[in-house]
Amino acid sequence: MSLIVVGSVALDSVETPLGKRDDMLGGSAVYCTLAASHFTNAKLVGVVGEDFPEKAIELLRARKIDLSGLETKPGKTFRWSGVYSDDMNERETLYTELNVFEDFNPTIPEDVRAAELVFLGNISPALQLNVLEQMTGTQFVAMDTMNFWIDGARDELIEVLRKVDAVIINDSEARQLSGSANLLAAARAIQKIGCPTVLIKKGEHGCFQVCRDDCFVAPAYPLETVVDPTGAGDTFAGGFMGHLARAGSSDPRTLREAVIYGSVMASFVVEQFGVEGLLELTDAKIGQRYTEFRNLVSF
Repeated sequence: MSLIVVGSVALDSVETPLGKRDDMLGGSAVYCTLAASHFTNAKLVGVVGEDFPEKAIELLRARKIDLSGLETKPGKTFRWSGVYSDDMNERETLYTELNVFEDFNPTIPEDVRAAELVFLGNISPALQLNVLEQMTGTQFVAMDTMNFWIDGARDELIEVLRKVDAVIINDSEARQLSGSANLLAAARAIQKIGCPTVLIKKGEHGCFQVCRDDCFVAPAYPLETVVDPTGAGDTFAGGFMGHLARAGSSDPRTLREAVIYGSVMASFVVEQFGVEGLLELTDAKIGQRYTEFRNLVSF
């Protein structure tokens, strides 16, 4: 099954206790499609400026990512810069320059509108709705959002939630969206809005998934060294959606497996700066860590 990912393509400058990198390839759509490309045919929909490096295009094509939906507009590419705290749990944004991303209006190429799976990255609910209206053959749609849209575009966000199969958000966003401090109650409240599957990311503490009446909790894979947490959530989404596409199913068992694959992919990306941790992966390495993860939680 094929997967379309709609979101940001960026150049990130990041500083962590273990180093600093400037103008790295980043953005939600990039992390997600790179992770998903290890499982299925991934198609990226986004926008970049004239300054976007050709070597980044070549990197994405080397992973056989379909870039027919990537537009190049006059101007500069979306740029973000941040500094992480010593424990990596907090970060300070130094600047956010939307540039061409500010006027992003995703257009899905005609020949890929029948893709079975869609991931809607963290863009405005209005644009997420626009994407869904262009699709013709979707079987499973997942979405991301953030506090800005929960506060400022709640009605449209609710409309999107009623049209998708899953939402992937962090714990603070789940509480904000639902009005409940308890995460299980928060997930149930979001389900009542109309979204049947709710995945709540808890950073270094793993992920909590509620799918109809099925609840599943998975820890984060234990790592001795975390180099750069940027993009971990989007990488999780890519592993999650990639496994669903490869399996051709979204039943509760497959959704549980997808959570683990998402966690596995996120564990690889945080071990290096930017997307570097996703570039040298093999099926054997992914399978080995998946087995290690399964052993970790078995008793």
